[in-house]
Amino acid sequence: MGELLERAALLDEMGRVLAETSTSGKVVLVAGEAGIGKSALVRRFAELHAGETRFLYGVCDPLLTPRALGPLHDLGRDVGGRLAELLAAGSPREQLFAALLDELDQRSRRQVVVIEDAHWADEATLDLLLFLGRRMGRTRTLLIVTYRDDELGVEHPLRAVVGRLPPEVVRRVRPQPLSEAAVAELATRAGRPATGLRALTGGNPLLVSEVLAAGDAGVPLTVRDLVLARFGGLPVEAQDAVRLVAVVPTRTELWLLEEALGFGLAAVDPGVAAGLLIAGSDVVGFRHELLRRAVEGSLSAIARRELNRRVLEVLTGREAGGGDGAGWQHPPPEAAAAEAVLRYGPEAARQAAAVAAHREAVGHYRAVLAHAERLPPAVHAELLEGFSVECYLSGLSVEAVSARRDAVDLREATGDLERVGASLRWLSRMHWWDGDRREAEAAAARAIAVLETLEPGHELAMAYSNRAQLEVLADRLDTAAGWAERAIRLAQRLDDRETLSHALTNIGSARIRGGDPGGRADLERAIDVADAAGLEDHTARALCNLGTLNAEMRDYRYAPQDLDRALGFVQARELSGYVQHVLGHRARVRLDQGDWMGAEQDAREALDEPVRGGARVVDALVPLGLLQARRGDPAAAAATLQEATERGFATVELQWTAPVAAARAEYAWLYGDDDRIAEEATRMYERAVELAHPWFTGELALWMWLAGALSETPAVIAEPYRLLLSGDWRGSADAWRERGCPYQVALALAHGDRDEALSEALELLDGLGARQTALRVRRDLRRRGHRRVPRGPIRATAANPAGLTSRQIDVLGLLAEGLTDAAIAAHLSLSTKTVGHHVSALLAKLGVASRPEAAAAARRLGLAAAKDREPKHQS
Repeated sequence: MGELLERAALLDEMGRVLAETSTSGKVVLVAGEAGIGKSALVRRFAELHAGETRFLYGVCDPLLTPRALGPLHDLGRDVGGRLAELLAAGSPREQLFAALLDELDQRSRRQVVVIEDAHWADEATLDLLLFLGRRMGRTRTLLIVTYRDDELGVEHPLRAVVGRLPPEVVRRVRPQPLSEAAVAELATRAGRPATGLRALTGGNPLLVSEVLAAGDAGVPLTVRDLVLARFGGLPVEAQDAVRLVAVVPTRTELWLLEEALGFGLAAVDPGVAAGLLIAGSDVVGFRHELLRRAVEGSLSAIARRELNRRVLEVLTGREAGGGDGAGWQHPPPEAAAAEAVLRYGPEAARQAAAVAAHREAVGHYRAVLAHAERLPPAVHAELLEGFSVECYLSGLSVEAVSARRDAVDLREATGDLERVGASLRWLSRMHWWDGDRREAEAAAARAIAVLETLEPGHELAMAYSNRAQLEVLADRLDTAAGWAERAIRLAQRLDDRETLSHALTNIGSARIRGGDPGGRADLERAIDVADAAGLEDHTARALCNLGTLNAEMRDYRYAPQDLDRALGFVQARELSGYVQHVLGHRARVRLDQGDWMGAEQDAREALDEPVRGGARVVDALVPLGLLQARRGDPAAAAATLQEATERGFATVELQWTAPVAAARAEYAWLYGDDDRIAEEATRMYERAVELAHPWFTGELALWMWLAGALSETPAVIAEPYRLLLSGDWRGSADAWRERGCPYQVALALAHGDRDEALSEALELLDGLGARQTALRVRRDLRRRGHRRVPRGPIRATAANPAGLTSRQIDVLGLLAEGLTDAAIAAHLSLSTKTVGHHVSALLAKLGVASRPEAAAAARRLGLAAAKDREPKHQS
């Protein structure tokens, strides 16, 4: 069976549950949409444990007349004996259920029963699931039930069964869509481009595989057949609703759908239950774009024309009744009356943009621009400029660049030099947003050259500030200040608040990057100016720079709250590119601060953002790749870091190239490829030294030092790294501990010569779940002659199913008695921060979100035994 990407954590969780069955049985519910990989996950789990476990399978089928107890008949064929005899004799189901339970109650070996596709279960099989689930605790068996939860309506009987299972025996597993990195890896293996593939499929593994296998740009036949089979099973009115939603881009407002259908919105519910549609509070749309295309492609030209006519009729009637055209929320792309699109679309786009509905605005502009050849060049150019800005704000950098280029051409043709210069300045920004620095610098230079031939004004001031921004991003801080000062002088003369805010952001960013804390005040002033003027993009940029730069400079006094503040602003305004950027940086902060569960969540959410193009995805790929590598998932880490390399190095900017180079060096170290450590680190080391970036220099110098390739300690280097490279591992560990970075504390302690330091290092790594890092450190310690290397985490057992370290068990026991971190620290002779790291790690391992939940888990697992509460003191 081929490799399953991004499923290692789920397999580990299922393995832990299986270990718990040594004392009492459990139920694992594997839920998710069709094609998400539920069956593939179960098959891989069976492969991993088939040696010591018997697997039995039953399947529910979508038959027109389902066979009663079909899965039980499957199981009877597998086990034979009394159960098979009773089935053949047509015995009452009470006897059948009891015979199966007797079969599962064998203590001689561990067993797993798998019931697939329970959403199709007949009534008798649902009774069987409830019967077994309520009795699993008496056996040593694991019951795995897979089902499509997206097809379960509120009244589906399976919901009642699941709700009545004993909570203490149930574990829920939910495979997530594949990340951008995983989709790219599958595309690479298939020899196909990955561009737009995740947006098209939503990361659904089945859809991704089918699109890659199809070899063309259309909807794969297998996907079309699957979608149309579900569509064909809907009631007539529900089919009409699905068809109408299919001809409207992105999402359809419920009021529009109701008026166009002519009957109630209850017709939407079957489409939702079939897994085709997703309904929100006021909109409805397809679960995946590929599903919409399958339905749309099944419509005849006449049917599409009629559906578009109905939508257009509603919209024009709305305006005739006194509306202002705002009802044109999603103009159909094939509407027969192009004049209506041109009439209503631009205003709808402007209104959507005004309320920060940027993705909606993109849809409007697309519809209008499809007919833009009818418009005068100046109007066409204005639409392209508006479209490009909305694409930029929505994270669609490729489309933004293309539209702005076309706008520049039109402006040049009309001879409007001021608009040419303004569009060139925007084109520079969009090229950079798309990860093409060379073209960004070229457009910036052209903009200044054009605008300097005119009377100095707002556009020239912004062009100067744009040049300053590019210099900051290239870490050329002195030249950045010069351009920013020119912009500010002109802005003050013109009373230009937009340029003032933009330039202040550049100056503040340069100062923070250069280690000047005064930069924070500049950025706060830039935020105030932009916010007061209603300049959404400039407010977002200043907020994001404040958070991400403090994260980059490892200033954890401010970074977490600054990033939260920025994230709240950009998420509320659908600024997807900024959202991805901030989430990626917060993932790295959480990784450094020991919140690995939060780091993974942030990284995957960042990769799920509907962003196409640019390098901001690197901010999330690097922490995710490091997580995967440190936990011991080399294949996933290699794929993630490869995408980070391709996207990051295309920019030549240190903010992306240095973290990628350092991550690749750490990967080489973790997996014993010592010859490649220095090779990876030196890729950007000299550049980091040249640009005097203390943290990037320090991280790269560390890996070169470990590889024996560092000739001297650089002059500009962050203090924790300087201390370690000079031999002061204690000072380095204390410096990292002050910043709240347990992983880095562990790496520093691992280079010590005291047994207690080495023990603490391994305890920290084990507590974080850094299995591969701990393996490497243990191997290095043995090579250095240490004979008493502490062993790894306790293997998951019935008494310790979460695989807690011995120290974590101590902390959990005290936590369960209500002790604070400070009290636990006093009892165990640890620092309060170290206890905090242990608490975070054991919460993650137990799969709980709070201390009370952890205490309950401790009591359930028998790990909360009373102990002497007198504090221990070191002798």
